[in-house]
Amino acid sequence: MNGPRHAAGSGASPRSADALRAAATVLALSLGAVVTAIGAISLRVARRVVTPAPRVPDTRIVDLDTTAQTITLARTPDTVLPGRYGLFTTGALPYVKLGSVLSEDARTVKRKLLTHVAPGARLAPDAAFSGWYYDRPDDLQLPFRNELIGSGVGPCPAWLFPAAEETDRWVVQVHGRGTTRAEALRAVPLFRSLGFTSLLVSYRNDGEAPRSRTGTYALGATEWRDVDAAIGFARRSGARRIVVMGWSMGGAIALQVELNSPHQDVLAGLILESPVVDWRVVLDYQAHLMGLPAPVTGLALGTLSSEWAAPVARTGAAIPFDQLDAVARAEELHHPILLLHSDDDGFVPSDASHALARVRPDLVEMHTFAVARHTKLWNYDQVRWSAAITEWLRRQQLIEPGEAAGS
Repeated sequence: MNGPRHAAGSGASPRSADALRAAATVLALSLGAVVTAIGAISLRVARRVVTPAPRVPDTRIVDLDTTAQTITLARTPDTVLPGRYGLFTTGALPYVKLGSVLSEDARTVKRKLLTHVAPGARLAPDAAFSGWYYDRPDDLQLPFRNELIGSGVGPCPAWLFPAAEETDRWVVQVHGRGTTRAEALRAVPLFRSLGFTSLLVSYRNDGEAPRSRTGTYALGATEWRDVDAAIGFARRSGARRIVVMGWSMGGAIALQVELNSPHQDVLAGLILESPVVDWRVVLDYQAHLMGLPAPVTGLALGTLSSEWAAPVARTGAAIPFDQLDAVARAEELHHPILLLHSDDDGFVPSDASHALARVRPDLVEMHTFAVARHTKLWNYDQVRWSAAITEWLRRQQLIEPGEAAGS
């Protein structure tokens, strides 16, 4: 008698075949869940990159002594830095200036308060450490006026600090991501002492300038147009030699001005402080700090750079990372560039700055700092920072041999 027949080549019973199918289904569902999870995380990361966000507390106030006018902070790589800084707080004062480190141990750092805090005043424990130092133009005790720069998104507020004497030399200051033009106030006294008029500008979606349709950053790809409008304003106001100084993401914007502006004939050079030179380097670095796996980072970058994903990423358009890569486009640069970057930046790695200096040594001069962290080079070593800018301006024949930086 012949027994039951099974499919040719199959040694499996119906029960084992069902088990294999069930396992395959579970595996497929599991893989689908993993892929879905990676996609969801990547989308959140992509949105976070381009979404303007409020200042995040990164510092804890441990003690406030209003008699001695000192403040004790939890120890971090920033709070232990020598120099002068600022602290965004809540409570009695929204912002206080910090002086030198008075003492430190393994957990805390005590610093001198340079803003008077009244006896009995209280500050909430959560604060944000800052390199701004000055947070209002009045702090500089220099003449200034408010201006509105017409741009494609509407009028963008700016502060104009005129030089002591009439001049055609201007510097346009461009702040970084998640900050405002107050970030650049600390540079104004130096440039004024060197005979420059300073224009501190805002740009779309920074919280002061008008909002774009999407309300998100384009990482320099569109913001440069607002800065270029400011250059046009400076030109109409008599500027004939314009230096653009960019801080952090402001560096990426300044580089896009260099690559795209129709005002090439009045551009005299760029000064880049802790700049973003290639966004992919920065985003890879930050993803590593966050412990994100490579597939998440790659998918997030792919999402940001894809037109099809623009609606879900809320960017309005693809982020053109190739166009924002100044190292890859180094041959298109025409004006001298001064790079100031700390090798322990901690936020924007200096790798791309070094790469740009290597590929265009004819145009790019780089001053490397250590310890200074991100956009805190002025705070950490004001003398060296000022000297580097002054000597570079002299070599570009933008200041006379006898002109020297003031205090």
